[in-house]
Amino acid sequence: MDPLSDTLFALADPTRRAILARLAEGEATVNELAAPFEMSLPGVSKHLKILERAKLISRGRTAQWRPCRLETAPLQDVDGWLTDYRKLWDNRLDRLDTYVTTLQASDGKKDEIKS
Repeated sequence: MDPLSDTLFALADPTRRAILARLAEGEATVNELAAPFEMSLPGVSKHLKILERAKLISRGRTAQWRPCRLETAPLQDVDGWLTDYRKLWDNRLDRLDTYVTTLQASDGKKDEIKS
C-alpha cells in the first residue's frame, strides 16, 4: 500500500487512535500503552506494529526500556490531503449559498408583485 493508505488504515481502528492519543502526551512503554485496554500484550503489540508500519510511531531503545513515541509526519500528510478536499467543498458550499440567496431574493420579488 501507499503511505497515505497505510496511515488511514492505521487510523481506522479506535484502539490505535487511543494509543496515538496517549502518545500525544509523551513517550510510553508497551505496558503503559496496554494498561487501559482489556487485551493481551500480544494484541497490543499487533496494534503497535501496524502503527509502526504506517510510521505513526517509532520505538527507541534505552537499555531494556523501549519507549514508543508519536511521529506526526504521516498525520500532516493526511491533513494536507484533506485540505484539498476541504477547499473543494468550501467552494461548492459557497456556490450553493449564493444560489440559495438568489432563489430567496427572486421569491421575495415574486411576493411583492403579487401584493
